[in-house]
Amino acid sequence: MSVIRIGFVDDHPTLLRGIAALFSSDPGYDIVGTGSTADEAVALASRHVPDILTLDLSMPGDALAAIRAIVERGPTKVIVFTAFANVDLALKALDAGAHAFVLKGRPSEDLHAAIDSVLAGQLFVSPDFSQKLMLAFRNRTKREKELQSARLSAREKQLVECLFEAKTNKEIARTLQLSEKTVKHYMTNLMNKLRVKNRLEVVLAAQALRDNGLGEGRE
Repeated sequence: MSVIRIGFVDDHPTLLRGIAALFSSDPGYDIVGTGSTADEAVALASRHVPDILTLDLSMPGDALAAIRAIVERGPTKVIVFTAFANVDLALKALDAGAHAFVLKGRPSEDLHAAIDSVLAGQLFVSPDFSQKLMLAFRNRTKREKELQSARLSAREKQLVECLFEAKTNKEIARTLQLSEKTVKHYMTNLMNKLRVKNRLEVVLAAQALRDNGLGEGRE
C-alpha cells in the first residue's frame, strides 16, 4: 500500500502536536504540513496537495470557505475533525464538500476509519453522531420538498419583501395600499402555505423558497 500524504490544521497547539505525533509514528503516513487557520489550510492544500487534510471548524478564518476552495481545487480530500457535535454545522461542512465529519474525543480508530473510507470514495461520520445527522438530513429534505410545492402569488411576494424590511402590519398595509385586515389574511395564508408558525419563520421559509429560484404563482 502506498504512503498516505496527510496534513493537519487546528488552532489548538497541544492537540495539533499530539495528532501529528500519533501519525508520524505510523510508516503508512507522510505528514506534509500543519497549520492553525483557514487560510493556512488552503495554502497547505495548494502547496503540498496532500491526499487527506483534516481541519477544525472553530479555527480563525472561514473554515467552510476553506473547505470549498480545497475541494474545488482537488484532489485533496477534506476531513472535518472537530469537537462540535452540531448537526447544522455538520450539514454545512458536508454541503461545502467535506468528505468526513469526525468528532474529537472519540477513539483514534475513528479518524483512521474516516481516512480509509474517504480514500475508498465513501462518506464517513462518527458512528455516535451519524444517526442524528441522518435524521436532520431527512428533515431538511422533507422541508425542501415542502418548499418546492409552495408557490407564492405576486401579492404574497410583495408582502414577504415588506417582511424582509421588518415592516409592521400597519406599514405593510400602507405600502401595499391594503387594509390591515387583508394583510393579516395574507399572513395567515402564507403561514399555512409555508407550514410555519410565525413571521420570522415566514421570512426564513420565503428566503429558502427564493433561493430555490421557484416561480410566481397566481395573483
